[in-house]
Amino acid sequence: MTFETPFTHVFKPATAPGKRPVLLLHGTGGNEHDLLELGAAVAPGRALLSPRGRVLEHGMPRFFRRFAEGVFDEEDVKLRAGELAEFIAAARKAHGLEAPIALGFSNGANIAAALLLLHPEALAGAVLLRAMAPFKALPEVAHKGTKVLLLSGQMDGMIPLPEARRLAEHLGKAGANVEQKEIPSGHGLTQSDFVQTARFFAETE
Repeated sequence: MTFETPFTHVFKPATAPGKRPVLLLHGTGGNEHDLLELGAAVAPGRALLSPRGRVLEHGMPRFFRRFAEGVFDEEDVKLRAGELAEFIAAARKAHGLEAPIALGFSNGANIAAALLLLHPEALAGAVLLRAMAPFKALPEVAHKGTKVLLLSGQMDGMIPLPEARRLAEHLGKAGANVEQKEIPSGHGLTQSDFVQTARFFAETE
């Protein structure tokens, strides 16, 4: 079933019943196809919903604007998180889906973090690969055991570890069930990311 949305996206129906769908959120310069293979590998059988970011930075799709690397346009983050929450709601209605679990990388992980902070009803959980706190002042929010896996690179030159830790701590204090791991890698993904993410989905309905 199609539905009206400004987001270019791909939807892959579930092949195994009883598990929540996965919302795939690509990094800067990616598109709606980038994480499909990863999603199918780490979350087999689940429905996959993969939108393309609607902001262009030098022709590269992103989910929100930034002023410089690591310096976000926070008003735009709020606007785009709201648009994404509306997209999720429309997709759920059109396809008969439960609230999804986000799987986001870099810019996609940051917009997923913004959803958790601004629209907690939109997601049932999240895997945040190379995420940082998307706001200088993090909004107060209430989570009831929402499962979040945050994987950070110890040698990541783009995501400061203190900002990843600040996000994890804030979500934990808000009631989320947060697991943060710092792995020996840079910004790119590794086999450890794959293993940890697959474990998370295997242990999560």
